Amino acid sequence: MLQRPNELRHLVQYHGNIEDAPLLVTAVVTTLGALLLFRAPLAAVAVALAGSVFALGMAVRETTFVLFLLADAAVGYTAATRPRRVSVPAALLCVATLAGYAAWQLARGNFFNPTAPAGLASTVVIAWLVGNTIRQNRAHADTVRAQATRQAVTAERLRIARELHDMVAHNIGIITIQAGVGSRVMDTQPAETRKALDAIEATGRETLAGLRRMLGALRKGEEEVAPLDPVPGLAALDQLVGRSAAAGVRVDVRRLGERRELPPDVDLAAFRIVQEAVTNVVRHSGTRDCTVTVDHRPGELAVDVLDRGRGGSAGASGYGIVGMRERVGLLHGEFSAGPLPDGGFRVAAVLPIPVEAAR
Repeated sequence: MLQRPNELRHLVQYHGNIEDAPLLVTAVVTTLGALLLFRAPLAAVAVALAGSVFALGMAVRETTFVLFLLADAAVGYTAATRPRRVSVPAALLCVATLAGYAAWQLARGNFFNPTAPAGLASTVVIAWLVGNTIRQNRAHADTVRAQATRQAVTAERLRIARELHDMVAHNIGIITIQAGVGSRVMDTQPAETRKALDAIEATGRETLAGLRRMLGALRKGEEEVAPLDPVPGLAALDQLVGRSAAAGVRVDVRRLGERRELPPDVDLAAFRIVQEAVTNVVRHSGTRDCTVTVDHRPGELAVDVLDRGRGGSAGASGYGIVGMRERVGLLHGEFSAGPLPDGGFRVAAVLPIPVEAAR
């Protein structure tokens, strides 16, 4: 009686030399599996398993193991690039093939070593675990990137909101005060009215120019953004004092310590804090005087704005104090704002200066 392996050998010899059959089967299975892997991974796994079963029928053990390892590779790729509803059936298909082989051998009454199918089954599990881990790591990295993007967008939105508030609120406060002064002295003091109108026009033009610059920068791409005006800092305190004086509030600026160049973020934050605090004095305090102290200390910059007005929660219902607190928090500094026991209101901030900048 002709054995089945001999029948298969005769079939292969009909088409060519028997020594070339394993290479031919491996080449066909590899090519077809690679074509199917990206579009139909389950079909690619099935093709690799079919090739391994065919090689097993030819009693070519080396080719059988090679093709089964190709099926393992397809399972790992599927687990790394596809959801579990696709990758799990691919792994189960390999395990089911091994179980079917073991059942077929037992049904024929053949003795075989179970360690070989068990070892191949373990390679399937390992391939799936490795691929699934890669997919989970990639999904986690995508989640982290998306979260970082959302946080960056939120931080940029808050930064723009702070800049708009600090730039507009002060100037609008000055315009409101000047308009009130002009309306009160319109009939009795025409010169003062003209002066108030001139101040309103100048402040309005300055505010409009600042808004146009910021909106223009937001509309353009990063490569198209034209150079903007220098970022304001404590050097612009004199202009702030002049605008506040025009609104009827005298600002006494006191500078302590050795003046030195500050990092741009510290310089901007200090100026915006003083600007917002003085704006609150102009709009809410009911006093005509305030004191601004800028203290250059070793390793830090202290800013203090004090008025002797009505006290209370000047500007606390808006976003001014919140914005100042956020600015100081971003620089890891200390901030306090509140009414004084004997009347008035005080805003104080301590901004640390990095060691490199201090040097």
